Amino acid sequence: MEADRSRGLARSYLRLVRPKQWTKNGFVLAGVVFAEKAFSVTAVTHALLAFVVFCALSGAVYAANDVLDVKEDRKHPLKRLRPVASGEISPRAALTFAALLAAGALVVSFVFLPVGVGVACIAYLLLQVLYTTVLKHTAILDVMSISAGFVIRALAGVAAVSSPISPWLIVCTGLLTLFLGFSKRRHEIATLGEGAVVHRRNLQDYSVPMLDEMMNIMISATIIAYTLYTFTVYERQDQIFMMGSIPFVVYGVFRYMLLVHRDGGGNPDTLLLSDRPLQIALFLWLVVVTAVIYVVPLWNG
Repeated sequence: MEADRSRGLARSYLRLVRPKQWTKNGFVLAGVVFAEKAFSVTAVTHALLAFVVFCALSGAVYAANDVLDVKEDRKHPLKRLRPVASGEISPRAALTFAALLAAGALVVSFVFLPVGVGVACIAYLLLQVLYTTVLKHTAILDVMSISAGFVIRALAGVAAVSSPISPWLIVCTGLLTLFLGFSKRRHEIATLGEGAVVHRRNLQDYSVPMLDEMMNIMISATIIAYTLYTFTVYERQDQIFMMGSIPFVVYGVFRYMLLVHRDGGGNPDTLLLSDRPLQIALFLWLVVVTAVIYVVPLWNG
């Protein structure tokens, strides 16, 4: 009986840090791939450790937010099942767990990784504090701050492998995550209906038609930015095939748009884990990118 209770409590703490949403931290791994250091044991080790650090940091943020949003979560049809909202974990225990996770992540980032990763971790935590206290209640700025969190993840990945920062990394990551952020707001309005404002006050400033317009702008900007990236950065004769990755990016964002308008969309991480066409598009994109950056130069060399 005691063992069952312990396993149940462990599962509750695991749900508290939302491992299904750790796919967002995949942006941390972009640096090691595009910096052409995927064959460096040190670089890969640092990148993977930075990924683990951001999983811990994001888990700490989720746990703390569940305590701060417990009243609103109890009014939500799905979020009321979260460990704190349902009473499985006390607010005090959740905050203690969050503090331990954050402290451990910061120690690892400064002791075992380049200092830039630790700076990015602090910037991420400060952004989350600002988001939780101010920005989450302000339309547009709420989505921009979410996007900034992804950009910080990508920059942490670059710092982990000691690579120069590319402005294209910031632009493409920022535009794509703005698109995903606005689609998430649209999903919340579609799911909650008239009760949306009760759960999140700033949703009263959004509407489905307005969010559709914002998504259309962001999806166009994302495709254009990525296309320009493939043509301007990869100019060598053996790199022109990077343009072959464009169709998979176009299909991926259009597939996501299809899911948003057909099924109401959802969290990007949830869709990535559940939609097979999206997974195939991502896999094929990775195949093309990896081939252009690593295989083609070896073949020609």
